[in-house]
Amino acid sequence: KRAVPLSAIKRMKNLDLPLQPNLEFARDMFLFSFYTRGMSFIDMVHLKKKDLQNGFLSYRRRKTGQQLVIRWEKCMQEIVGKYPEDSLSPYLLPVLKYPFKDTHKHYRNVMSGINRNLKEIARLADISVPLSMYCARHSWASAAKGKNIPISVISEGLGHDSEATTQIYLASLDNSVVDKANAQILKSL
Repeated sequence: KRAVPLSAIKRMKNLDLPLQPNLEFARDMFLFSFYTRGMSFIDMVHLKKKDLQNGFLSYRRRKTGQQLVIRWEKCMQEIVGKYPEDSLSPYLLPVLKYPFKDTHKHYRNVMSGINRNLKEIARLADISVPLSMYCARHSWASAAKGKNIPISVISEGLGHDSEATTQIYLASLDNSVVDKANAQILKSL
């Protein structure tokens, strides 16, 4: 299972990490992804400052080309505001460094470091799932499903081309609801 419950995300959010900036940054990137409806890391690092206008974050998914618009929330601003702005960089998040060299190699190295640090955050927050940036995406989908949000809305939120793709995501999530339903049916025999 790649998703973690909201209770685990709250424990991550509440970790006190000011003396461990690498862990704090990894946690913040995970939370930013979750806050932005499970935005993929590749899309996060390519967000430009100009993509945030009039209270909305607008970007095109690199994987599908789909345009997504997300209302800018206070929790998102808290993360962006936490890190010093590089006035020369066009990017919203402090991941890709300016001046640009090999951005793809830099992106992969940063993601690898974040994922490594997320494993330590999972340990500190007593989370048994091996955390990665991808878990934020699955966790948002799982949380939405847990709030009985329609699959079509979850699909739109994730920027999937079809609900079939979203169904694949949700199929990999916790089956406990189905197991409980089955137990109820079996009790009536």
